[in-house]
Amino acid sequence: MKPKVLVYSKVDPKVLDFVKQTCEVVYFEGLEEETFPTFLHELKDAHGILGAGLKVDDDLLKNAPQLKVVSNISVGYENLHLPAISARGVMATNTPGVLNDTVADLIMGLMLSTARRLPELDQFVKTGQWDSNLGEQYFGLDIHQKVLGIIGMGGIGSAVAKRAHHGFDMEILYHNRSRKPDAEEKYAASYCTMEELLQNSDFVLLMTPLTPETEKLMGEKEFSLMKKSAIFINSSRGKTVDEEALIQALQTGEIYGAGLDVFVNEPVEVDNPLLSMKNVVTLPHIGSATYETRYKMAMSAATNLVAGLKGETPTNLLNKPVNI
Repeated sequence: MKPKVLVYSKVDPKVLDFVKQTCEVVYFEGLEEETFPTFLHELKDAHGILGAGLKVDDDLLKNAPQLKVVSNISVGYENLHLPAISARGVMATNTPGVLNDTVADLIMGLMLSTARRLPELDQFVKTGQWDSNLGEQYFGLDIHQKVLGIIGMGGIGSAVAKRAHHGFDMEILYHNRSRKPDAEEKYAASYCTMEELLQNSDFVLLMTPLTPETEKLMGEKEFSLMKKSAIFINSSRGKTVDEEALIQALQTGEIYGAGLDVFVNEPVEVDNPLLSMKNVVTLPHIGSATYETRYKMAMSAATNLVAGLKGETPTNLLNKPVNI
């Protein structure tokens, strides 16, 4: 008898077909208020779940006595309460690696868009304001040969360093829990303290996972250390930043601008001051949002799921269940 799995996010049909080769699949294209009771009913005899964003904690696990694998279609896993999942002997997985280059591309786009004011000037042209040669009030900042400080030199941070160093001749500073000799060798990256990075960088990229230690990692003190000509980029998680402190730093000219793909609340509130600032580029959390990469992420998650249900150790296992 095939194990039963619930797929609760929209995925490519080829991913579903792959899972169906091994499992009985109950498919939800997304969980809404009206479909959640049905999901909970199906969960009672499910052996695996696959999707993105569902909070998996004790409350949910009480409804899933047969569960063996929780497979996240994402790198981040703050929605998974790993102690509770592990205590019940359930495996938890994520999808690191496959999205590194795609997110790094977007980050470079955010840097360019913010420094050269591309969204603002796009609207300037489209609204018919371009009626003469532009004055200095519309000039932006160069990226090439500037200093990029990366907070969190993981896979994505390294992919950004590669593009910035080799493509834009940028000097790379980084701060991380441990040194990264590979990045130092390949991209001439210099390891430094957080304070040194903030004081010396023209662009500050925050690329850490969201943990209790990194929540509000960037706050009033950190923004005050940055150059007034510096640009802040965040493509990690919104809660790694004290958003009120960021707003204040931008309003008072403490920093030049910001490029943001993430916010504390998502979707972001329409009255959030960040949305009305011309020196801020805002995106709707689309770091990995290309057809190719989302397919790879879903297939990676599906592969993790199937491996776990076959009694194998998934490639991207996050925890150590009590029965393993």
